[in-house]
Amino acid sequence: MASDCEPALNQAESRNPTLERYLGALREAKNDSEQFAALLLVTKAVKAGDIDAKTRRRIFDAVGFTFPNRLLTTKEAPDGCPDHVLRALGVALLACFCSDPELAVHPQVLNKIPILSTFLTARGDPDDAARRSMIDDTYQCLTAVAGTPRGPRHLIAGGTVSALCQAYLGHGYGFDQALALLVGLLAAAETQCWKEAEPDLLAVLRGLSEDFQKAEDASKFELCQLLPLFLPPTTVPPECHRDLQAGLARILGSKLSSWQRNPALKLAARLAHACGSDWIPAGSSGSKFLALLVNLACVEVRLALEETGTEVKEDVVTACYALMELGIQECTRCEQSLLKEPQKVQLVSVMKEAIGAVIHYLLQDSSAAKCHLPTPDFSVKSELRLIEHLLRARLLLPGWCHLTVEDGPREILIKEGAPSLLCKYFLQQWELTSPGHDTSVLPDSVEIGLQTCCHIFLNLVVTAPGLIKRDACFTSLMNTLMTSLPALVQQQGRLLLAANVATLGLLMARLLSTSPALQGTPASRGFFAAAILFLSQSHVARATPGSDQAVLALSPEYEGIWADLQELWFLGMQAFTGCVPLLPWLAPAALRSRWPQELLQLLGSVSPNSVKPEMVAAYQGVLVELARANRLCREAMRLQAGEETASHYRMAALEQCLSEP
Repeated sequence: MASDCEPALNQAESRNPTLERYLGALREAKNDSEQFAALLLVTKAVKAGDIDAKTRRRIFDAVGFTFPNRLLTTKEAPDGCPDHVLRALGVALLACFCSDPELAVHPQVLNKIPILSTFLTARGDPDDAARRSMIDDTYQCLTAVAGTPRGPRHLIAGGTVSALCQAYLGHGYGFDQALALLVGLLAAAETQCWKEAEPDLLAVLRGLSEDFQKAEDASKFELCQLLPLFLPPTTVPPECHRDLQAGLARILGSKLSSWQRNPALKLAARLAHACGSDWIPAGSSGSKFLALLVNLACVEVRLALEETGTEVKEDVVTACYALMELGIQECTRCEQSLLKEPQKVQLVSVMKEAIGAVIHYLLQDSSAAKCHLPTPDFSVKSELRLIEHLLRARLLLPGWCHLTVEDGPREILIKEGAPSLLCKYFLQQWELTSPGHDTSVLPDSVEIGLQTCCHIFLNLVVTAPGLIKRDACFTSLMNTLMTSLPALVQQQGRLLLAANVATLGLLMARLLSTSPALQGTPASRGFFAAAILFLSQSHVARATPGSDQAVLALSPEYEGIWADLQELWFLGMQAFTGCVPLLPWLAPAALRSRWPQELLQLLGSVSPNSVKPEMVAAYQGVLVELARANRLCREAMRLQAGEETASHYRMAALEQCLSEP
């Protein structure tokens, strides 16, 4: 009888003696032909049944990557053996290896992503069994990589997104697997996917929109859930508007259950956010559709917030807020409104009721949160309640963003402790961006929530500066912003979030300038160095054909999102300018970073006509304050032809400042 200590090898042999015999033949192979024959047998045995992790690792130890690499790239197949059969064998082995999460991120797997991606769109006999098997194994490999923390980034860089789009649009074998993997990549890294494969993704969007408009069966509900993932971050192509609106009108005009209706409301909200009302046709059909949309949104808000015992679906309620906002915009539009006057009157009435429900819920929520703030004897029960309120706060963020602009609602929010609750929510969400988490796969919803929080804080900084100075929660927030920005500005794809953090921190620093934390501490120096990096890298000198003088242009990273970024950038420049006279150590620090010198060098290398007046004003503001604050700054600017540059750009204040001793 075998003992409990019998080697694992013998146990494996007793479970699958056939596989062990084939592995033995592989180890004893003396040439390529024998190794190839043994690999065929091993692959057959693997496909014939499930294998455990230990057996899979033993296969890898016996095979390694060298021979699969040759199979994938060989152009000389044995007589009577088609090329794709060898590739299919190589992919089958990789698929076996990729079942192990450690092997799925092995460099020898990751460097195969480009060639694996090409297999998805390769032409061939669609009925060939070996080719179909290779396609299935390819999807298994790519899906395994996508399931690892950094896998989506590797797939996107390897051209997988474009290949998946083409595979789906070709509707060949496995196209449904292509769509499923696309959905996963977009959910994990939407911005990066669109940056790498926008034309192909737009082609998929057009195809899905046409299918959505034509669908008469249950597939329309599935498409309704898929389509938001395929809407571009900027604007939706006009050629998709008609199909999307027609499909939504057919769904929302029917009597439906909530699971069928809610995805349609979320899709409509995404379209409203991206296109306003441009996607809704003019005329009677469009006005009826818009009125229906807003009425449904108001009903959903009231049901979610007024009915006791109703589960609050925060994503649905947030979508309804966006649709209500669209209704407000159309009701207040005097010219070319989609709505007729009676429709406007009716919608104003239902929106007032829905907004009343929001305010009532908000007051209840903030009162309850105040009751359950942490105390020295903080209990598990009260902690769970606080977490519940933090999660509920998320669906209120868009509403708070609007309410903090108005004097009356803002005072109510402050009185009820909403800023403190918001700070706690922000800090809790910010933990997801800490070094212990992989920020390259940070869900887009988290980043959007953080950006919305920053917008609310910006409103409070501008409209209620006294609150920032006296509420201790903003000191904690400032500390978090200071310690987080240096790492954030270095992360690709996080520029918009970095812009929000930098601008908010600069504005708060101006109000909290007497705080010990801002008196040249390592954290404060690191924050301002990162803020300078954000502000200084926005523009570059770009050569123009047929001209010997360059022009001022946006740097590539900023160019694609400048529409969302420019207000934050100008506000950040203004806030930095205001910090210079308040923090004596800041001007010398800016000089050591060489920002003022490099800024003057940039302006001297481009045509003054290419620099817009608002840019000249922003640059002059920073340069003047730095020059006024520090003699060494003035001297460095003079050495960089500062007076001459100021004269060319008609920067009178800077020219006068540099002319003084």
